[in-house]
Amino acid sequence: MSPAVSVILPTYNRLKYLPAAIASVFEQTFQDWELIVADDGSDADTRAYLQTLVERPRVRLLWLPHTGKPAAVRNAALRVARGEYVAFIDSDDLWTPKKLQTQLTSLCAHTGRHWSHTSFLVVNAAGQPKTGTPSDGWPAAGGWILEKLIRMETSIALPGVVVSRALVEQVGGFDEKLMMCEDYELWLRLAAQSEIDAVDEPLTLVRRHTEHSGDDVTAFVDCRRALEKVLRWPNARHLGPMVRRQRAKVCAGLAKSHAASGNRMSVLLTLLASAHYSWRYRIWWQGAVEAMGRAFAPAGVRKTVRRLWGGRRRLEGRA
Repeated sequence: MSPAVSVILPTYNRLKYLPAAIASVFEQTFQDWELIVADDGSDADTRAYLQTLVERPRVRLLWLPHTGKPAAVRNAALRVARGEYVAFIDSDDLWTPKKLQTQLTSLCAHTGRHWSHTSFLVVNAAGQPKTGTPSDGWPAAGGWILEKLIRMETSIALPGVVVSRALVEQVGGFDEKLMMCEDYELWLRLAAQSEIDAVDEPLTLVRRHTEHSGDDVTAFVDCRRALEKVLRWPNARHLGPMVRRQRAKVCAGLAKSHAASGNRMSVLLTLLASAHYSWRYRIWWQGAVEAMGRAFAPAGVRKTVRRLWGGRRRLEGRA
């Protein structure tokens, strides 16, 4: 008999956090699930730990050659999933015990909505709330949220999502050409097809630590690709102005990231390549000026500007 939920957990090493992530699945009050652990060619220690799960009920292991592409690893698990719904959790994240039960109960009460997400807390390596983030969790928005996603006015944490497997298959799963932002790109396609159910309780803990892969440059590049895919959607002309403005903002962020890493040539190339479709947007010009200043202004000038800017902000804070 097929389970109600297929839980997909990709991993590549991260043995420090992996057992806690798996334990949070077993601690769910809702128990009609299968756990598919897709291993992306981990080292011997992680493989040895995963072998200890073979005899546990409802656990399925996929041994994959290393690709370094989370999208490909998750898609491999999706292809063997049997549940009516699919839930995602990464190897360093955590669920609270009532997470699946709460989401599935809410989805059953909102039959027109075919996917769900929860509010989430950002925690540090020790699992404690990270300073500088909302103590009551990042809020979850419900309904038709495509435009909010495009404008990045709402955030969906991947381990907070439960989605109908039929809907994921309908839209085609994760884009394996993307190294990062593959979840954001999938959310855009899901949001174009269905309202999302929102559980505004922090039932998901997203861990932030020093062992994450990826970088800001790759994230901005793949975010731009995700937005450009929306521009190619049929019957999406009404989204064009919003998407193009957001793309200009992302291109400015990409230029600033290149500047922060000291890559002057990439700053110039990014701005030149994006100018013909971004020059109309003030936000692009602001980012371009900042990126050029970071990349080419003498160190003394940059230091003076930062000091003056910091003083201005302190004065504004007192006003």
